[in-house]
Amino acid sequence: MTAATPDWATHATTSAALGALAAEGATGALSGERGIVYLSEGRVVHAESAFAPDLATLLTRSGAVAPDGWWEAVDEGGRHHRVGRGLVDSGRVTAGALEVCHLGALFDAAYFVLAHDTRARRFRPGAVHWLGTVRSVPVDVVVRESRRRRALLERIWPDPGIDTAPLVRVADAGSGGLPLRRGRTLALVDGVRTAADIAAALACRTYHTLVELRRLAADGLVTAAQPAPARDRPGPGAAEWDDPDTALLRRLRDALEAL
Repeated sequence: MTAATPDWATHATTSAALGALAAEGATGALSGERGIVYLSEGRVVHAESAFAPDLATLLTRSGAVAPDGWWEAVDEGGRHHRVGRGLVDSGRVTAGALEVCHLGALFDAAYFVLAHDTRARRFRPGAVHWLGTVRSVPVDVVVRESRRRRALLERIWPDPGIDTAPLVRVADAGSGGLPLRRGRTLALVDGVRTAADIAAALACRTYHTLVELRRLAADGLVTAAQPAPARDRPGPGAAEWDDPDTALLRRLRDALEAL
């Protein structure tokens, strides 16, 4: 007998799959083309994407939490999915500050997961993020906010390549008189950094950085670099970036050790 296809897998987009899982009250992790969305009882509790700085980067680079304090909380609570609770209980960060930063990271990552709303790739029932639940958000709110952001960014500048490609300055383009935030953003455009890299360097929300970068593109100051040759896919047995907790922890630790 052939196993029935799960309902989420019958939908042509990740957002539709999320809606189906929300209707079921599902708990687990849904992987899309550009990231992962974690659900608890049908509500979004976390999202991650390689195209947006994660919570660890935002907290540590902003100075809200010392890197050593972050990794102590991970070591103490990671296996029990209580890193967020441990950060608050230990006094490393206030509950309000953690919630604001967490929601910012969640919506930033969800934007990339849903920006190119292709078919979802995988659902891991019961998967729980090591951070634990900081605050949950209804799926329809996450989908609606992602669409709102996409529409606003397209009105500023219609090329979505600005969001993910390495960025270069346009030769001989004048840049005098820029607002402070836009000038700081432009100063980090070097032909290598992506929007995520620039946001991480500024300890800034990715969406705010995208707004400035698209405005710079509209002003003729910045453009996406030519795409590099495609990298070979990992061989058999290699860890994919969306593997459960251990791969994500390793990626976060490598990013912080590179500071």
